[in-house]
Amino acid sequence: MNLIETPVIVTWPETHYVFLEKIGPFQNTAPAAWGILHKSVPAISEHNQITGYTSLYKVGPKIYRAGVSLAAPPQQLPEGLAYEKFKGGKYMKFVLTGPYSNLPQASGRVFEIVSEKKIQLRDDYCIENYATDPRITPADKLITEILVPAV
Repeated sequence: MNLIETPVIVTWPETHYVFLEKIGPFQNTAPAAWGILHKSVPAISEHNQITGYTSLYKVGPKIYRAGVSLAAPPQQLPEGLAYEKFKGGKYMKFVLTGPYSNLPQASGRVFEIVSEKKIQLRDDYCIENYATDPRITPADKLITEILVPAV
């Protein structure tokens, strides 16, 4: 697994975020949420400019959101999707290079590092930012930013 284990502090910007939320074990909810969201992307794109693909999640209550960021507040969203203006804030960013199948292990390692280094986190969503496009990027070159909400 190719994970940069030394985090960088970044500020995630305020984001127009359209998402599908699922509650439960991530190994079940994440694939289901992305499957539905990907089918909605053409309809979202008809009236909105998608600027990125991102998941937001909370480990404690097991809330998972598969979503897209938009250039502006959404217009004419497909049924079943939600919108919020995500406030962003200060995060510690770790970077994984490689296939999405490595994400569970990489996220687990990130939380081990947080625990080992006694990094204080605020009560907010963690972020997985998919920095490369899997339609054109080979799986071993995919870049995913894993961000945890820093105090």
